[in-house]
Amino acid sequence: MPEPRDDLLVEPDWLEAHLHDPAMRVFDCTLTRIAQPSGASLWQSGREDWEKSHIPGAGYLHMVDDFCDASALVPLTLADAADVASVLSGYGVTADSTIVLYGAGSFSVIHRVWWVLAVSGARDVRILDGGWRRWVDEGRSVETGIPEFTPASFDGVVQDTMLVTGDDVAGMVGDAATCLIHSLSHEQFLGTGGQVYGRAGRIPGSVNVPAQELIDPKTGCFRTVGELTGIFARAGLDGARVIVPYCGGGIAASTVFFALKLLGYENVRLYDDSLLGWTRDPAAPMVVGPDSAS
Repeated sequence: MPEPRDDLLVEPDWLEAHLHDPAMRVFDCTLTRIAQPSGASLWQSGREDWEKSHIPGAGYLHMVDDFCDASALVPLTLADAADVASVLSGYGVTADSTIVLYGAGSFSVIHRVWWVLAVSGARDVRILDGGWRRWVDEGRSVETGIPEFTPASFDGVVQDTMLVTGDDVAGMVGDAATCLIHSLSHEQFLGTGGQVYGRAGRIPGSVNVPAQELIDPKTGCFRTVGELTGIFARAGLDGARVIVPYCGGGIAASTVFFALKLLGYENVRLYDDSLLGWTRDPAAPMVVGPDSAS
């Protein structure tokens, strides 16, 4: 089994002690998800709240406006690498910066931004465990206004092995060497309820690990390594197969992706287009009901 990592989550004490490190960049990634009966969710920006109060020195990153390709046929598709690099360069981020992300609202947004930065070649991206709520509840320092940043040059090398396309997934269906993870609720997995992304149900052969189960609802922190290990073990995961999380549009799946990285899994790929892309093809198979459900 893989060896868990301790370099992806940071505690408030650690962040507070490193806020003024020259190589440190901190970003609020808050968005609030507005679910729709079908199709892509809508997103409410957290920028106004960030301007009123944020961790000292923190910038603001908008998952959709900054990191999604507005011209793509599939909503929430990852933006071109040059566009991601331009945003990060404007905040003085280089590929070697230590980047810490936090937020409130929809926690999977923070994990999605983590994935975007990592796949874009940022080498040290971390998440504040418990996010903004924990920082404020512990009475730590905050500031208002918009910080100034000296631009830099972000020249990260794109990590293509961190994602797969719909064609890739089509070739993985029925492949015993691959584990497809449906990252939405169990009722969405079964196709019996919840928001529908094109067509209800799941890609054939998928197991179900809902992203929400990976976070402690009382604290907003990730569950312990032992708890996460148990959740994935019950879904039948091991270290031998390629693991591909997907969801509606690649957001909730980013939480599953990050949790697997916490546990030390290396062979993880995100299906970026997820069901919004998969179901565009009327011939792409979908399964509903309890047969083979996890």
